Amino acid sequence: MLIHQRWLAAIALATLTTAAQADTARVAAAADLRYAFAELQPLFEKAQAPHKLALVLGSSGKFMQQLENGAPFDIFFSADVALPKKLLTSGKAIAPVTTYAFGRIVLWSAKVDATRLTLKDLDKPEFRHIAIAAPDHAPYGARAKEALEHSGMWPKVQGKLVFGENIAHTAQLIDRQAAEIGIIALSLAVNTALQSKGGYTLIPADFHQPLEQSYAVTAYGQNNAAARAFAQFMRTPEARQVMTRYGFVLPGGVAQ
Repeated sequence: MLIHQRWLAAIALATLTTAAQADTARVAAAADLRYAFAELQPLFEKAQAPHKLALVLGSSGKFMQQLENGAPFDIFFSADVALPKKLLTSGKAIAPVTTYAFGRIVLWSAKVDATRLTLKDLDKPEFRHIAIAAPDHAPYGARAKEALEHSGMWPKVQGKLVFGENIAHTAQLIDRQAAEIGIIALSLAVNTALQSKGGYTLIPADFHQPLEQSYAVTAYGQNNAAARAFAQFMRTPEARQVMTRYGFVLPGGVAQ
């Protein structure tokens, strides 16, 4: 009987220890990571069981504001390296700020064949509405604006622009034909859901500032084991393979 009681106590202790070590990381992630992270989440949760991820996707600039106001995110994956660095300076994130990828932007349409188009075509009369993410808080929108300015098209198309809350919402506007064409993330355009609806044209990387994307564990999440584990997981070959497949240029890679 004594042995049996000790055995039950050992099982209970092991269960409590495992539960204590299991964490759920609340992840604030840029919207361009929608499809890549949908694949990475189950891979991580299998490799790092019993840790879990709770993904929240949106605008990096909006997340920045929320984190500055104390939002309970454990790790922040931004589409702009400057934002985690600002959080680090304000004490809302802990070092290091780590670059995980460089994003690319494309011209995409669900209505016409965008593979035959360039930014110079956007002033054609058939394009009455052109969607980009809001440049004031969405890094992909800021880079879209820079590309339009670089090509001399910004003043010509400014009156046609409709703005998405983030880059995923921008793609949705084009998909639902609230805009005939627009500029979205390559990582969204290569997903089968969008790829089957229309082609894209890659916008040259030198048309805009680099979309250097970085993450940092927040001050709120500094003791969250799942957040630290996910940060490490993003450096694994398995994670890097997924990111590359979605068109991200990884640190040390070469943009086309």
